[in-house]
Amino acid sequence: MQENAFGISHLWAAGDTVSHSVAVILALMSMASWYLILAKAWDWWTMRRAARAIGKFWAATSVAEGIERLRDADANSPYAQLAEQANCCNHECESVTGRLASRFDPAEQMERALRQQLSTTQAGMENGLTLLATTGATAPFVGLFGTVWGIYHALVAIGLSGQAALEKVAGPVGEALIMTAAGLAVALPAVFAYNAFTRANRVVLADLDAFAHDLHAFFTVGKPFVANSAQIHPMRARAAAEAV
Repeated sequence: MQENAFGISHLWAAGDTVSHSVAVILALMSMASWYLILAKAWDWWTMRRAARAIGKFWAATSVAEGIERLRDADANSPYAQLAEQANCCNHECESVTGRLASRFDPAEQMERALRQQLSTTQAGMENGLTLLATTGATAPFVGLFGTVWGIYHALVAIGLSGQAALEKVAGPVGEALIMTAAGLAVALPAVFAYNAFTRANRVVLADLDAFAHDLHAFFTVGKPFVANSAQIHPMRARAAAEAV
C-alpha cells in the first residue's frame, strides 16, 4: 500500500519544534477539557440525585433523620450540609461560646451560616469552569498560530525549490490547515460544556437558595414537627423536640 504523502503523520514528521509544541498544547487542552466535562457531568448528576431527596427530608420526623436521608442520597450532599449548618446553629448557639459571632441575633447567626455555606458550595461548583472558558476562547487561536507557522514554512520551502505548481502548494498548505481544524475541535466541546454547566449551576444554586430559605424559616419561625402531638403524648413530643 502506498503511503500517503500528505496527512497528519507527514505534517508531524515535517514539523519543527514550534509546530510540535502547538500540537502538544492542543492535545493537553483537549484532555484537560474532556476530564472537566466528564467530572462536572458526574457532579451535576449526583447533585440532581441529592435534590430529589428534599421531599424525604421534609417527610422525616426529626431534623437528624432528615439529614440522614439527605446523606443516603449523596454522602457529600450540599443540601445535607445546609441542613447541618442550620441545625448546628439551632442547637449550639454561639452566644454561649464567647466568640465574636455571639453578638449576632440567633436568627442572623443562622442566616450568616447558611449564606457562607452557599458561597462555599457555589465556589466548588464553579471550579474548572474558568479552564473550560479559557480553552474555548484560546484553542482556535492556538490552532490558527500553528496554521500560520506551517504555511510560512511551506511557502519558504516552495520558494527555495522554485516549484510553484498547484500540486506543490496544495499539500503543504492543506497540512497546515489541519492545525486550525484541531483548534476548533478542541474549542467547541469546551464552549458547549461551559454554557451547559453555567446554566445547570444557576438552576442548582436557585434550588439550594430556596432550600436555605425554607430551613431558615423552619428554625426561626416554624413550628416543631410534632407540635400537635403534645396534647396526645407529651413524652413523645418531648423526645421529638430533643431529637431536633
